[in-house]
Amino acid sequence: MNAIVALCHFCELHGPRTLFCTEVLHSPLPQGAGSGDISGQNEQAEEEEGGIQMSSRIRSHSPAEGASADSSSPGPKKSDMCEGCRSLAGGHPGYVSHDKETSIKYVSHQHPNHPQLFSIVRQACVRSLSCEVCPGREGPIFFGDEQHGFVFSHTFFIKDSLARGFQRWYSIITIMMDRIYLINSWPFLLGKIRGIIDELQGKALKVFEAEQYGCPQRAQRMNTAFTPFLHQRNGNAARSLTSLTNDENLWACLHTSFAWLLKACGSRLTEKLLEGAPTEDTLVQMEKLADLKEESEGWDGSEEEVKPSSQPDVVEGQELSKCSPETSLMPDCNSWNVAHRRLSVFRSLRHMRQTMLPVGCVRIIPYSDQYEEAYRCNFLGLSPHVQIPSHILSSEFAVLVEVRSATRSSLYPTLFDDEQSLNKYEFVVTSGSPVAADRVGPTILNKIEAALTNQNLSVDVVDQCLVCLKEEWMNKVKVLFKFTKVDSRPKEDTQKLLSILGAAEEDNVKLLKFWMTGLSKTYKSHLMSTVRSPTSSESRN
Repeated sequence: MNAIVALCHFCELHGPRTLFCTEVLHSPLPQGAGSGDISGQNEQAEEEEGGIQMSSRIRSHSPAEGASADSSSPGPKKSDMCEGCRSLAGGHPGYVSHDKETSIKYVSHQHPNHPQLFSIVRQACVRSLSCEVCPGREGPIFFGDEQHGFVFSHTFFIKDSLARGFQRWYSIITIMMDRIYLINSWPFLLGKIRGIIDELQGKALKVFEAEQYGCPQRAQRMNTAFTPFLHQRNGNAARSLTSLTNDENLWACLHTSFAWLLKACGSRLTEKLLEGAPTEDTLVQMEKLADLKEESEGWDGSEEEVKPSSQPDVVEGQELSKCSPETSLMPDCNSWNVAHRRLSVFRSLRHMRQTMLPVGCVRIIPYSDQYEEAYRCNFLGLSPHVQIPSHILSSEFAVLVEVRSATRSSLYPTLFDDEQSLNKYEFVVTSGSPVAADRVGPTILNKIEAALTNQNLSVDVVDQCLVCLKEEWMNKVKVLFKFTKVDSRPKEDTQKLLSILGAAEEDNVKLLKFWMTGLSKTYKSHLMSTVRSPTSSESRN
């Protein structure tokens, strides 16, 4: 998450000041960083928390602004800072934590090193402690713009027995350029930052009570009511936060908290790819699985009887062949074996219908030793020696695809290769339906043929192309079904709709009507229930 968390303070002498900030670095540290541990600096024991190396190990880092003599530093000059405006001592290198999972560094110092980031943090600090304040001056608020970033700010008071009104004003701000992400993170940030604030206020309250018990300031101030306020504070106009909380490890603890906050806030919201509603093929397959489950439950645990090979089951997901894959197209095979996909050989009608037709339109018997009637299947794979009834051969509603062994003389020499097994066969298509020579055919068929013949497309691209074409025309089928079967529109309106869908030709209309039989029961029942509901009837009226 690209964000900055900062602790700000309203100094009575210098106004709003940034005390401490933690930023995320996705690239190597700035110049002068990462050259090893500074000699003489104490290292805290390494601890793992949330995937971050939370040791807050002190690294060689550019000096905190305000302690640097470099005139080009974006921070305020040392002369413009007091104890209340300064967090890290002069020459302190800052803190760095490493996220082992993402190789991200969380760097803490008094001010950002980059001038543009310094300006953004500085402006957010001033606004959080001046004009952008919630009622009561204590609590969360949101402000910002596209140019200077968006800010979640939580203002609070810290007890100080020497301050005006016995309290000092602070704020913790989170700056981010992503407005939506920051708003969605509001509940998370509010709870975690509130916990940090409660801990700071609790420590400061103990120090305040101890100081008031030893030397009550209220009575002393009332005795010197006419003494100028700045003079009667004996030079203690500014006190550091470490003094107010009596915690020498305060900044290391804040670095740990801010680093964890940035990591946790960045990982709690993730982007997900929404694939949309399930396709008709998925719904039909789910319905078939549900039917098979109900059927198996009806058996009451009885064993399934093995059916003879002359009456093969019409079961999706099980592919049978007459013999081994190498000889599955030969007529002299007598036993059933589960087909293996070791070679790229066309062994079953199932290969063709996987991407060509909706699942609901297919009732298939991949292979049989005898002819099966049309009520059992609409796709039937037969052994070459099976006799087909004459009325089927002459029917205009049947199409016969014969797979024959091609002779060597009918093949190109380069194609007669054992690795190209399909090239050794020829396919003959016959039908009792007359076919006009100038017949164009269904639009989707022409597009499929164009995709298959395009040598510039890879196999994966062709596969996705076929899937997209099927979904495109399945959506047209849904529109036509609702228009004709559910809304019962007149024939003239149906023709207009078909023209809009680009399917007014006779072949396209037949294809849409056939595919309509493949719609899932879920989709049909949903449409019918919508029509029957009173609200939908009133809306149409």
